[in-house]
Amino acid sequence: RSLRDPGGVLQSWDPTLVNPCTWFHVTCDRDNRVTRLDLGNLNLSGHLVPELGKLDHLQYLELYKNNIQGTIPSELGNLKNLISLDLYKNNISGTIPPTLGKLTSLVFLRLNGNRLTGPIPRELAGISSLKVVDVSSNDLCGTIPTSGPFEHIPLSNFEKNPRLEGPELQGLAVYDTNC
Repeated sequence: RSLRDPGGVLQSWDPTLVNPCTWFHVTCDRDNRVTRLDLGNLNLSGHLVPELGKLDHLQYLELYKNNIQGTIPSELGNLKNLISLDLYKNNISGTIPPTLGKLTSLVFLRLNGNRLTGPIPRELAGISSLKVVDVSSNDLCGTIPTSGPFEHIPLSNFEKNPRLEGPELQGLAVYDTNC
């Protein structure tokens, strides 16, 4: 209900059904638990709802290249099975929730091309499975983490954040007072 769908791609989403496994763009496991939401590049607008954090078995949340606004709900940090969070090229604002650091299965975090502000949460450095982080083309500030998975993330994945200071020195986060 929080998404506007001018192309009618979500018309199969009937809330009266016992489970959403027959809906287009939804994948479920054999126990009828939602494991994928593939809603990328569908001209959707609206905002993300905290209830997404209740999809315990969700592994892929693909909402890239839409016009989604608002903030990233901190409840997404409850998605302990999430492998891929793709929210790139939307109109999302606010900060990156530190609760995303609880996503211990996360491999892909793509938040580039939004209007995100604030620092890169240091909690993300604790996700050992993380292979891809792209937060380029936002308005992030502070410094870029260099520990954990951030040791291997190319600096180009942090470009076009005019207030981002560059890699932190010797594991010390430097926060701009305006950050």
